[in-house]
Amino acid sequence: MTTPASILVADDNDVSARFLKRLLTREGHHVSVVGSADEVLAACAAQSPDIVLLDLVAPRGHGFDICRQLKEQESTRFVPVVIVTAQSERDDRLKGIMAGADDFLGKPFDPLELHARIQSLVRLKRYTDDLESAETIILGMGATIEARDPLTQGHCQRLAAYATRMGRALGLDAADLAALERGGFLHDIGKVAVPDRVLLKDGKLDAQESRVMREHPIVGDAICTGLRSLQKVRPIVRHHHEHLDGTGYPDGLKNAQVPLLAQIVGIVDVFDALTSDRPYHTAVSPDDALDMVADEASKGWRDRSLVDAFSDVVKP
Repeated sequence: MTTPASILVADDNDVSARFLKRLLTREGHHVSVVGSADEVLAACAAQSPDIVLLDLVAPRGHGFDICRQLKEQESTRFVPVVIVTAQSERDDRLKGIMAGADDFLGKPFDPLELHARIQSLVRLKRYTDDLESAETIILGMGATIEARDPLTQGHCQRLAAYATRMGRALGLDAADLAALERGGFLHDIGKVAVPDRVLLKDGKLDAQESRVMREHPIVGDAICTGLRSLQKVRPIVRHHHEHLDGTGYPDGLKNAQVPLLAQIVGIVDVFDALTSDRPYHTAVSPDDALDMVADEASKGWRDRSLVDAFSDVVKP
């Protein structure tokens, strides 16, 4: 059974393009045809297709550049790209693999092979879309938590910005920087399970309320468990309230047991909380907040070198 798909055919040969469009349309797909590199990028920017069939490889090799650009852009990196090439052109296949191509289609076309390859890639695209939707929902939940308390407006965005700036200053790689950005948005997602009477309490929490609040990193970790794309974020969500001397929560980790990314988010979380009005305190100046975070390092809660690095990042 054919799964209808939105297919962009990039082919500067009118005869070949018409053949592909007629064949694919007959199978129930929605097919658009463009004839140049610029048109491919413009069409994908306007509305991302399910599949791109690229037949712009010869003679100038622009298809490889287009494929590379599509795979580098966040909005199109998961769109399957099929490069159309002659079966004997081994160099084209190698270049396509290096550019990130998902599959190859040989000339002359075999309709049954074309159908099978497209159906396989459409299924893969649907799975990817489902995962992206799930991640979007979880990220939206992070924003919902913040929206429950007007005084925390912008907190997640600031944490994401502070954490990534600090990560760059420390020379962390792109994967860690991406985890820090997402961790900034999702660090408190587990507070979805904390009642408003506890979350918004104007004053010190009692023992029972504190136990409820200290469960939120565990709940947040559980929410993120099912998505592979959030695996590097989970240690941030679970451990950003840990202290290096073992007095933090929820697991009482010590020293190097506390993941580096969680330590970074823990520092910036405290700083932003101190410099923002909250139900239980009024905001302090950035300098005073840095002194208070440094005091936590003196107590053995924070890594002094990380605190100093963060201080260098936020000071003008």
